Amino acid sequence: MMIKRFGDGRDWFFKQRFGMFVHWGIYSVAGWQEQMHWRGHMLSKDYVIYKDQFNPVKYNPEEWLDLVQDAGMEYVCFTTKHHDGFCMWDTALTDYKITNTPYKKDVLKMLADACHRRGIRLGLYYSCPDWHHPNSINLGGNHQLPVPNPGDQPDLMKYLDYVKGQITELCTNYGEISEFFWDIPPRMDIPEMNAILRRLQPNIMIDDRGYGPGDYSTPERCVPDGQSFTKPTEACQSVGAQSWGYRVNEDYYGSRFMMHCIDKVMAMGGNYLLNVGPKPDGTIPEQAADILRKVGTWYKKVKEAFVDCETCPELCGSGDYMVTRKGDNVYIHFPKGLNSCGYALNPIAVTPKSAVLLNTGTKLTTTVEHMPMLWLTGKECLHVSGLPVETMQNECAVIKLEFNPGWEEFIWK
Repeated sequence: MMIKRFGDGRDWFFKQRFGMFVHWGIYSVAGWQEQMHWRGHMLSKDYVIYKDQFNPVKYNPEEWLDLVQDAGMEYVCFTTKHHDGFCMWDTALTDYKITNTPYKKDVLKMLADACHRRGIRLGLYYSCPDWHHPNSINLGGNHQLPVPNPGDQPDLMKYLDYVKGQITELCTNYGEISEFFWDIPPRMDIPEMNAILRRLQPNIMIDDRGYGPGDYSTPERCVPDGQSFTKPTEACQSVGAQSWGYRVNEDYYGSRFMMHCIDKVMAMGGNYLLNVGPKPDGTIPEQAADILRKVGTWYKKVKEAFVDCETCPELCGSGDYMVTRKGDNVYIHFPKGLNSCGYALNPIAVTPKSAVLLNTGTKLTTTVEHMPMLWLTGKECLHVSGLPVETMQNECAVIKLEFNPGWEEFIWK
């Protein structure tokens, strides 16, 4: 099944399917978590002082983009304003911004220029809640401060004017923007918000967490059940279990875990946005970078099994694997890992022209035969064997089967 495409400039989303999420802000100074203002029960007066300590003198967007390319990624989604309300660009609408720190430079402008120069797409994250703006209002949702800041004057219309002004800046001053990631649904439908984005950036993809339905869904920190998505989807996950922003003592996931998550989501037809949290000096923690490089080594070897492919749950006769297809090429994915050195691939009952383990280039043995565990069917099916199960435990295996035209006649009906 191929997810219905838009037929316009937004269709980049279905080809460039792997991106880097970046959560970076003044919260990195403390090295605890990006929501420490709320989760750490901090008063605003104690939190805002991080602005005066934020000085990322080692920030180099070219090094970030080197890592993006090492990981096989093709776009970046950058947090312009998280829930704390601090703005990582030179906005004219508040003094609570990056250019009023000791660093003084517009880090978003630097990143945008580097992305456009290198042909890497740029997406922007923007939080709907704002724990700093005096007019922001608790609309009954989550991620809200329990007690208003002293002097706050909640006013929905004034706050929405602020948001409109900021998204206009973001979509006007930083070149082409390919993605807009609203966060924390405000529980109200205001079509004007997404209309501003589309008017200024006609090819932009907009997520479903904002002031309208958007273009795509965003499962977070989970791998959905099922064999295929029915609509455009971009799953997101961080390399660390505790935080999206920089954390000093982070519980980093293993690269194998990340590969299996990515394989499952992409085999279902979704995109994947993998997050890192840069340090307050602007560098990406080496443990995080190492995970991305290892994932990238794997992803580049198996990428053809995702790009321009359709999901094929009808060719999957077992919960041990998933199937994608591009023409006469069929790809067998093992998001749960290899359990054995061979598999019966019913309902396919024809020998392929070739069978290769994409990870290593190893040629595999194929036969069409009656398999003992499928004896009740009374049918033959394709058996693939010779998989290096013992040495393939640290990455997600993908088999490529290349068939001759007409092979579909030999699928069980």
